[in-house]
Amino acid sequence: MKISNNRNGRISRRLGGVLAAACFCLTTGAPAADDVLGFQTGLGTLPLLGQGKTRSITAENPTGEKGKGGMAIPDPANQAAGARAADDLGQGWKVRPFIRVNTGQTAVLMDVKGPGIIQHMWLVENIHGENMDRGMVIRMYWDGEETPSVECPALEFFAVGHGRVGQVNSLPVTVNARNALSCFWPMPFRKRARITLTNEGSGDNVLVAYQITYMETKVPKLAGSFHAQYRQAKTADQNPYVILDGVKGQGRYVGTFLAWTQMEPGWFGEGEVKFYMDGDDKFPTICGTGTEDYFLASFGFPAVYSTAYSGSVLPANENAAPPQKWSVYRWHIQDPVNFEKDLKVTIQALGWGPKYRLLKKDMISTVAYWYQAEPHASFPQFPGLKERVNLTKPDPAPAGSR
Repeated sequence: MKISNNRNGRISRRLGGVLAAACFCLTTGAPAADDVLGFQTGLGTLPLLGQGKTRSITAENPTGEKGKGGMAIPDPANQAAGARAADDLGQGWKVRPFIRVNTGQTAVLMDVKGPGIIQHMWLVENIHGENMDRGMVIRMYWDGEETPSVECPALEFFAVGHGRVGQVNSLPVTVNARNALSCFWPMPFRKRARITLTNEGSGDNVLVAYQITYMETKVPKLAGSFHAQYRQAKTADQNPYVILDGVKGQGRYVGTFLAWTQMEPGWFGEGEVKFYMDGDDKFPTICGTGTEDYFLASFGFPAVYSTAYSGSVLPANENAAPPQKWSVYRWHIQDPVNFEKDLKVTIQALGWGPKYRLLKKDMISTVAYWYQAEPHASFPQFPGLKERVNLTKPDPAPAGSR
């Protein structure tokens, strides 16, 4: 009887928890279970059978519509429309597995009606030259907005800096050989989702393969929209460097990708990462203790590492001859930074040896990731291709100098 009573007690407590959760939803206006099933991902939630409909957009099904995949017909006269290897096989035999994006062109990767949530995006490009160095630009627009909520060089959006692919094995972003780019950031939309890829480089991108998987499902009122913003600066012009600023409204900051070009030997990462939120002025609410500390490392970045929430993915040596290229990421999955009214994020360019020193020759570019209630404030002017490509080129020495 003792065992039975204990068991019944456990069952009663579990049922009580379920009923309490249900009552909470009814009394507080929180979303019902069916409204959030599309947002439930991960191994433990796989048995939960929701009402959402899975759709996936590729070059073989550019609209994602039901029963519309693999319908392309071989067209030898139009090389950009398909894989010529299928010319003799006919419809249904891998006729259009990729697209071509020539210089100056913008490809619409996704344009669908909501409501829904993007769950995964995979992108592979045959990139080279300027396209490898910030020439391809990805933009995302939610619910009919005219200005993008995501605007980044495509590679850096996927945590690839300096045009150098390093393996990323993290929870929301993965990068596999040779340049297979994936992200799993959940991206809800209510009325419409539109994603474009623009070739601003000087060379044609002859192979762009992609897959965007999303679920047609309800979107709870409390769900914020996904945002990602690219910035860049030379430390001679900006120190502290601004990772993000001008954000207005309620939201959650969820990640930072940073590409740092080190131009002086010696440790460069003494700078603190600071979060100014909800009216902070001179001093921030959150103040870190060092660059490697923020990226969950210690005593520098002595080795390449890639984990679920942080990583330093390119081989580099702080004491070797410059330039040294660093690509580091930090995802706030378990510790999102909530803000109610506004947010600004900065990092100091501060070196060591034999005491703290301001770094005046380095170059930094970043992508900041966050969710917020719309509408969002306008982004800064996106740097042009020449500015993006020239970021990591040292300034010319003054005349007469040696």
